[in-house]
Amino acid sequence: MRKLKIDSVHCKACGLCIRACPKKVLRLRDKINPAGYNYVVLEDEEGCISCACCALNCPDMAISVYKEA
Repeated sequence: MRKLKIDSVHCKACGLCIRACPKKVLRLRDKINPAGYNYVVLEDEEGCISCACCALNCPDMAISVYKEA
């Protein structure tokens, strides 16, 4: 099973991952991270297909997709 992990501390809320997601399961959270940005969260874990489009488009490498053992 694959999982998606978003590093909220390094996310700068550019929105590139949100636009790249074919299933539209990412959104900006209302809270802010230590750098002062609203950060991206996975809104629908079941809807995520782990395609990694979000991770490939993140300029800050704040998103990773990995296999769960």
